[in-house]
Amino acid sequence: MTTSFDQSVQAVRDGADPFAQAAYLYEQLTDDERLGLLDGDQPFWQGMADMMQVGYNAAPYVHGAVERMGIPGTRFVDGPRGCVSGQGTAFPVSMARGATWDVDLEERVGEAIGTEVRAVGGNFFGGVCINLPRHPAWGRIQETYGEDTCILGEMGAALTRGVQRYAMACAKHYALNSMENKRFQVDVTIDEASLHEQYLPHFKRVVDEGVAAIMSAYNSVNGQWAGQNRYLLHEVLREQWGWDGITVSDFIWGLRDAATSLNNGLDLEEPFAQQRAQNLRRQLAAGETSWLMVRRAGLRLLAAQLRSYAFRKDVPEDSSLLATAEHRALAREAATRAMTLLKNDDVDGSPILPLSSQLDTIAVIGRLATAENMGDSGSSMVHPPSHVTPVDGIRAACPGARIVLVADDDPQAAARAASRADVAIIVAGFDKHDEGEWVGGDTMNDPVLTRLFPALPAGAEAPTGDANAVMTAGYGGDRSHLTLREVDDEIIRAVVAANSRTVVTLVGAGPIIMESWRNKIPAIVMMWYAGMEGGHALADVLFGAANPSGRLPFSIPTSEDHLPAFNRDWTAVTYDRWHGQRLLDRLGVEAAFPLGWGLSYCAYRLDGAQVIASTGQGAERVITVRVRVTNTGARDGIQVIQVYGRGGAHREETQLLGFATVEVRAGRSAEVDVPVRLTQLGSWDPQVGRIVLTDGPVCLDVAFHAHDANAVPLVV
Repeated sequence: MTTSFDQSVQAVRDGADPFAQAAYLYEQLTDDERLGLLDGDQPFWQGMADMMQVGYNAAPYVHGAVERMGIPGTRFVDGPRGCVSGQGTAFPVSMARGATWDVDLEERVGEAIGTEVRAVGGNFFGGVCINLPRHPAWGRIQETYGEDTCILGEMGAALTRGVQRYAMACAKHYALNSMENKRFQVDVTIDEASLHEQYLPHFKRVVDEGVAAIMSAYNSVNGQWAGQNRYLLHEVLREQWGWDGITVSDFIWGLRDAATSLNNGLDLEEPFAQQRAQNLRRQLAAGETSWLMVRRAGLRLLAAQLRSYAFRKDVPEDSSLLATAEHRALAREAATRAMTLLKNDDVDGSPILPLSSQLDTIAVIGRLATAENMGDSGSSMVHPPSHVTPVDGIRAACPGARIVLVADDDPQAAARAASRADVAIIVAGFDKHDEGEWVGGDTMNDPVLTRLFPALPAGAEAPTGDANAVMTAGYGGDRSHLTLREVDDEIIRAVVAANSRTVVTLVGAGPIIMESWRNKIPAIVMMWYAGMEGGHALADVLFGAANPSGRLPFSIPTSEDHLPAFNRDWTAVTYDRWHGQRLLDRLGVEAAFPLGWGLSYCAYRLDGAQVIASTGQGAERVITVRVRVTNTGARDGIQVIQVYGRGGAHREETQLLGFATVEVRAGRSAEVDVPVRLTQLGSWDPQVGRIVLTDGPVCLDVAFHAHDANAVPLVV
């Protein structure tokens, strides 16, 4: 049967204005249905019980469905490392995918995730995470793409493009969300210029790409909760950027007052019938908000659904589309491309990597060598039907080798195994206990937060169950330090003393300070949280089936003293424009590994660069730089071209402006066009409400990493 919603979808497909059709549908709704558009369909305590007993987002969370008219509502499935509902493909975490610097690959990942979201009955993917990690101790750094707004914007836009061929995409967490343990309490103070020049451009980039939705953050910004922050939700998104998508809250504690959130620009409360369900009618009657505000939000929500349904590709609701062979292969490709070779020194006259697959004995060392370690156990956790650990991948790549496994925290046992092996591979780093999303036990007992819950139904008891099914309950969170565990450092030093042919493989998401052993180890590989096929991908790189092409999406300092101040228990903090590589530059200190760093099993040379096109004006100007790259090695490979620039109001700073990947055959050359956006060289002008670029030359460095001594200079 054709419904009213179906008819409006067809009208939009035929060229009708989505908002006109949304108004047509809205006028047919009852007042209860109009209010029902603005929050979740499941009663709060029922939803909490399901979360405790069945698991987080085991099925899509539905908001604003109206069955009699065929209005589907938003059917939320979380991310960003894959489809959380069902048994989806566990891709590498976003930070690992950021290390590929490959927007085309990320777009393909988005298409796969969008397909799986639809296969489980979803139509809305809440996993385009583009928060800027001011400090690398942030617990959820694994969910974002890098330290720089340019990387965040381009990779987020790519994921959005891929997902939205199948479902609505939602970018999060807007804005200034980069602390985990106190995310429900912290107030972030920031000046207007730093906000617009460093912390919002990536959201603007994704908005310009046409993202369907933006999720607000838990934290407060300049004294007003992000979920009801008029400046962020209305003045910036609507008035300055002209965006007409939908704003949604973060879950359960994402707003503090129903009427205020509605008035200030929040369209949808997620995921259950909670504050708006219990308070909005009373607040309407009291004049604290109006039906005009209800209509404004309702039209946006309906228009977003109409736009998506009118132009999305068809996908059946079919669980056989989850974790298909094609998607597993894509997960392995992404993980392989993400592997970042930080160091590869000579041992006995030649680089230690790649290893021979014909080795007799391989010592595999570390508690994480056998771990199912694909990231934290929070809202981004995917439940794939299988996984490949590092030792699994090494065994598969070297079926004839004797594998000596030491998984215990025992430096002496590790050294003994290494002394009898041809090579020692150490797998060290972090897991969900060390970093990740965090909901502490005090959260569920904080009266400031629990008063946001509806009253329990008469005779009912609060739901009980495994708290880990909700989020993480007491582990994870912000990192307390940026070094490995002390025992890991001891193991590394003991092993390399016993066997000079030692490779350290690091599992984690952000910078790891390794000064106590970095100069003693010949080879270091950043494995990341590499997803369900990560063990195979690691072996592909270690044994030379793949030429490593990952590049750091952040800088790694030599000391925590070279980072912004950070305390995970702060409830008030001030942000400025200085973090990451640019802070190191300002301090005049070298990085252990700079932004964009990564080695390969071949060598590349930049043979020239020129500007071939320019569009737009001022800070909106985009230039195209054509670069010629030569592979002087004996292996085919993929190189990342990075363009850094200086100019405008902040001409003393070197900023990343664009990047592209290029495949270059052994002994051959190839050309690649790099889009370079000048936005980051501009400064915020409050009088006109936008970024402006002052007149004057722009100096570019076409490079393989930040401050590359062999960069090709250009002046435009």
